[in-house]
Amino acid sequence: MTDHLQRIREEFARQADSFASSAAISDAAQVARLVAAVGDLAGRRVLDVACGPGIVARALAEKAREVVAFDLTPQMIEKARERCAKAGLSNVVFVEGSAAQLPFTDGAFDAVVTRLSFHHFIAPERVLAEMIRVLRPGGVLTVADVVSSENRSKAELQNAIEILRDPSHVRMLPASELLALFSRDDLAIELQETWDKAREFEEWLGIVAAPERVAPLRVMVRALALAGQDAGIGLRIEDGAIRLFHRWQLVSCRKR
Repeated sequence: MTDHLQRIREEFARQADSFASSAAISDAAQVARLVAAVGDLAGRRVLDVACGPGIVARALAEKAREVVAFDLTPQMIEKARERCAKAGLSNVVFVEGSAAQLPFTDGAFDAVVTRLSFHHFIAPERVLAEMIRVLRPGGVLTVADVVSSENRSKAELQNAIEILRDPSHVRMLPASELLALFSRDDLAIELQETWDKAREFEEWLGIVAAPERVAPLRVMVRALALAGQDAGIGLRIEDGAIRLFHRWQLVSCRKR
């Protein structure tokens, strides 16, 4: 676990600038979709787990009483701090730590959210339990992540590509497995949404800011696309460029 946490810190320290400036990651429509799923935020205290560069935290803070932006990587925390300060927001608190051991009391938050994080967790069920613990009864838990194909071989191929791109990646779950995590007696699922987002391979690959991985991964993925292996993400060649899509799954629950 310690080695994996260090790997995450190293990867996202490297990615801090490119991740923060990515048009795909900061897409306003997707962020608004997540914020809307949380519901009424007026007067609420909200925890953003694995906040990254503060894209979601900023949007939440425009409506909530207070947002705690929580992340493992200091460089991401700093990006989040800069983003919120630039927006003139003074109701965001920044905390560094591991999602598997949240440093907050039971029931401390009215809402807990996380985006693009579950596929980096070795034990997602443990993180989920921690998120539920710090959520008050009646509070809202909202999670959005990219998911893999329900076809096992395609999912394995997608996850292999992801790990070669970013070694802090653990496993994108198929939607059925991700949703099964929320089938608990202490949660009531209120909303589920799925959508596909088109991605340019070079843009997606460039976010990791690791040139030594680019050439071999490009060769491999291009060969897969030419061979008709779509990896469950629609790998294809169009006008000489590699294109794909990411399938998103959003789930919003209320704590019983």
